[in-house]
This record gives sequence, structure tokens and C-alpha cells, in this order.
Amino acid sequence: MLAYILRRLLMIVPTLFGIMLISFAIIQIVPGGPVERMVAQLSGAASGGGGDFGGGGQNFDGGASQYRGSQGLDPAFIESLRKQYGFDKPAPERFWLMIKNYVTFNFGQSYFRDTPVLELIKEKLPVSISIGVWVMLLSYAISIPLGIRKAVKDGSFFDAWTSAVIIIGYAIPGFTLGILLITLFAGSAFWQIFPNARLVSDNWSELSLWGKVADYAWHMTLPLIAMSVSAFATLTMLTKNSFLDEIRKQYVLTARMKGLSERRVLYGHVFRNAMLIVISGFPAAFIGALFANSLLIEQTFSLDGLGLLNYNSILNRDYPVVLASIYILSLLGLFINLVSDLIYMLVDPRIDFEAREV
Repeated sequence: MLAYILRRLLMIVPTLFGIMLISFAIIQIVPGGPVERMVAQLSGAASGGGGDFGGGGQNFDGGASQYRGSQGLDPAFIESLRKQYGFDKPAPERFWLMIKNYVTFNFGQSYFRDTPVLELIKEKLPVSISIGVWVMLLSYAISIPLGIRKAVKDGSFFDAWTSAVIIIGYAIPGFTLGILLITLFAGSAFWQIFPNARLVSDNWSELSLWGKVADYAWHMTLPLIAMSVSAFATLTMLTKNSFLDEIRKQYVLTARMKGLSERRVLYGHVFRNAMLIVISGFPAAFIGALFANSLLIEQTFSLDGLGLLNYNSILNRDYPVVLASIYILSLLGLFINLVSDLIYMLVDPRIDFEAREV
């Protein structure tokens, strides 16, 4: 077990290096860059995020910018901008410096916010964590019991009507449901029951402990509903199909013939095997709920989280924030994959990590 964990930890290093190398290489060919964006702002030629830029973000020849908006600006000033953003160095050197800094979690400064990148991420992370963790917990808490029940009642009326509800929920995009919920329960058109912005109220620090819990739950209700509906639909059907597959196997028939109760058969024999495929999707579900699915919800409910930060950083060509987020997200995902494998062992002790090759 220990040898397997050490091997997996060592594999994180080249995997993370490859992810950052590909991400850095893609950025080099993206049209527009922070220097061109700053030149555009200073020259008054553009106010957007790079759609009108006439070349790659680092396409500079000597001290003169190829961007047409730089005409009339001092070439020495353009060169100082390149040096300020680190583009006076060749790409391999910049990548190597970035990797050395990232090892110590030194992500540098944001290009356009004049704030350490790590501080920005730490400021926005609680919102994304709040959304992601609760969505994941609610999804598993609802989906696993419901999926088991649907497998046991396969073909019944209960299975039919819950499947219809699940299909409808899966078909509704989270942000569309979020807009509907805001219109019905957080707007002036119908009922003003829930807030439609921020994670807590302005007077949150003055509330008692239970008041803080209630206020937090009050603000999180609509975003969680919007994100959870489609999330638990997929997991419910996965759980049901996994249990159906196991229930039809010979060892389940043998256990029933021995006189074991249905509950003992389901949770003593079927559960361990059926849950393996559900657990295998845990890392992707966690990362997806934490980051990938939060952008539209954060935008819809005016929640200033990590998804919205990354989106704005991409538009503004704020590469330190983008690359730091990729680094942290990838590192977190690799560790969660390792944790998922360890959970396998708890669910099914027959799995022998020492006999596996990484």
C-alpha cells in the first residue's frame, strides 16, 4: 500500500509538468496578449479583451509592437511593458522560471489587478468551495438512496415516474433553471423570498452562530437547487444501473438462497461491488462541481467565485491568474484521484494495490 502511494505521488510530478507545458504552449499562440491589451487601452484603440488584436500575444520584433494601436507610442515604453510582463525573455526561459516559482506556490502578481495571484484565488475560493462541496454532497445523498430504490423497484410505477422527473431535470440547464428561480423567488415579478446575490448578508459578522448558519443557507438555497438538479440525475441513473448489473449476478442469487434478508443482500453484498463505479466518478464530480460548472451559476446569481475570476482573467489576458488556477486545479485533481483509489480499498478489500502497476 505504501509503495503504491509513493509511486502515485511521484507520478504527479511529470503529469503536472506536462499539463503546465501544454497550457503554457497554448497561451503562446492565443491571439492578443497583456502587452497588446495595455497598448490598446493606452492608445484608445480598443476596450475589449483581444478580439481585434492582429497577432499572437508575444509577437514582438525588437522593441516595436506589431499591434497597429501602438503607433504613436514611444518604442521604449513598449519595451518597458514587455519587460514588466516578462515578455523580454524567450518562452523556454519564462516557462522554466514559472515552474520554479510554482513549486513554492509563488504565482506572482496579477497583470491588471496589482494583487498577488494567490491572494486573489484565496479570496474567491470560498465561494466556489461552498457551491461545489454542497452540490456534491447533496447529489450523492440524494442519488445513491434513490438509485438503489429504483434498482430494487425496477419496472414499477415508482421507477417510471422518478425516471421521468430525472430526465426532465437533466434536460434543464442549470443557468436556465437559475434564471427561472430568480424570477419566481428572488425578483420583483413574483415573490421576494430569497436573495439573488452574494454568499452572505452584509450584517453576517454581527449575527449569532445559528443566525450565520441560517443566513448562509438562505443565500445558498437557489444556487444549490440550480446546480444539483442536473447533477443528481446522472448519478442516480449510474447508481441504478450499477446495482441492477450486480443484482442479476449469481452470487446474489446464492445469498438469497441461503436465507439472507433483502437488506442484508443489498447492503452486505451488492453495495460494495456496485459502488465501485460510482466512486470512480467521484474525482470528476468533485472537480466539476467545484470549478467547471460554477461559472454560469456564479454569473447568474452574482456570486464572485473562482469560475468568474478565471473567465474574466481569460478575457483580460491575465495569464498569471489563468495558469495559477490551472496549476492548483490540476494538482487538486491528481490528489483526489489518489484518494479515490484509496476509497476503493475501503469499499472492496479484495483490491490489492501492491499488485497493481501505476
